[in-house]
Amino acid sequence: MELDKLATEQRNENTMNLDTLSTMEILQRMNQEDQTVPLSVRKELGQIEKVVKAVIHSFNQGGRLIYCGAGTSGRLGVLDAAECVPTFSADPSMVQGLVAGGAAAMTVAVEGAEDSLSLGEEDLKKIHLTDKDTVLGIAASGRTPYVVGALDYAGKTGAVTASLACNKNAVISRHAKIPVEVEVGPEVLTGSTRLKSGTAQKLVLNMISTAAMIGIGKVYKNLMVDVRPTNDKLVERSKSIIMQAAGCSYETAAQALRAADENVKLAIVMVLTNLSKEEAQSKLAQAKGFIRKII
Repeated sequence: MELDKLATEQRNENTMNLDTLSTMEILQRMNQEDQTVPLSVRKELGQIEKVVKAVIHSFNQGGRLIYCGAGTSGRLGVLDAAECVPTFSADPSMVQGLVAGGAAAMTVAVEGAEDSLSLGEEDLKKIHLTDKDTVLGIAASGRTPYVVGALDYAGKTGAVTASLACNKNAVISRHAKIPVEVEVGPEVLTGSTRLKSGTAQKLVLNMISTAAMIGIGKVYKNLMVDVRPTNDKLVERSKSIIMQAAGCSYETAAQALRAADENVKLAIVMVLTNLSKEEAQSKLAQAKGFIRKII
């Protein structure tokens, strides 16, 4: 598909005079356009559900979720992967983001990297991709060669392949088992897919990683019970989570957190069941991390 035929490359009729607007008018116009993005995402919930179920299956067999993308798309994958570590105490290898051009491409454009069909394959080989993994290729245009190459290699490896594009009939959709196409239409600034397209991608990645983590027991009620208390703010948040989950006092929560070696989920089970740390650990292992299965 030619670039100028893509919806994300079309000129937006609502912003043809963008350079003549006041600052407030620009902000209002952007806000109006942004409000259409969640509605576009809603149309793809059925496909997003399939991706989540594939990721849960991967996690349950020791596999990983691998994001692959270039530019903004790749950076958003790296961001979502990084956030899974403190939010869910996920091992850094569990959700990974690969961006065309490597780490340097997070802050500086790496010329030509996204145009390479072989680079995506090479990056997946470096992390030893297996048939237990799920690979999600991300490209606003839906035609990035780096992503196509990654998906093709992932498919040959036996991994589940999914794609996320912001145009219909995307090229990458033909290279994935589970295609997701969130068409957000022309950008406020023509072709600047870090705007509505980037917002749509962020929303979908939020859904996939969060719903998958819920699906493997890393959430109790609507609480981040596997949060990793790596700084003072998160230590206090952890105590608050224990208080809310177990209905206990601040002092009890603090004491339980210390006794559980700062493992929030373990502390909650200890308070709810009045079990020792070792007994609570055993119960959690039997329940595969789901607090509800214990109480």
